[in-house]
Amino acid sequence: MKRNITKRAARHHRIRAKISGVSARPRFSVFRSNGHISAQLIDDTLGVTLVSANDKELKSSKASKLEIALAVGKLLAKKANDKNINAVVFDRGGYAYHGRVKALADGAREGGLKF
Repeated sequence: MKRNITKRAARHHRIRAKISGVSARPRFSVFRSNGHISAQLIDDTLGVTLVSANDKELKSSKASKLEIALAVGKLLAKKANDKNINAVVFDRGGYAYHGRVKALADGAREGGLKF
């Protein structure tokens, strides 16, 4: 298990070397664990989180993990639209763009974020 975590961290460092979020296009950072999923919009120039959302904020806990990830993406997009953020840079956090990470991104796109 420890080897998997360090491999993901290495992938994340490679990704972060290439992308950065600014206030015009913040970085859409994803964190996924076995039980939960969360996302943040981060301005790397200031080092602040502009918007965040996670599955604990949702009311329905009986849905599947994919449905929850989709709902978290929509929630994050709604919060971002309230703060006039429309375009982001996607940071998958070293995870494969598949399953819950893809569902989160699709939910954010449905909510109006462009990336």
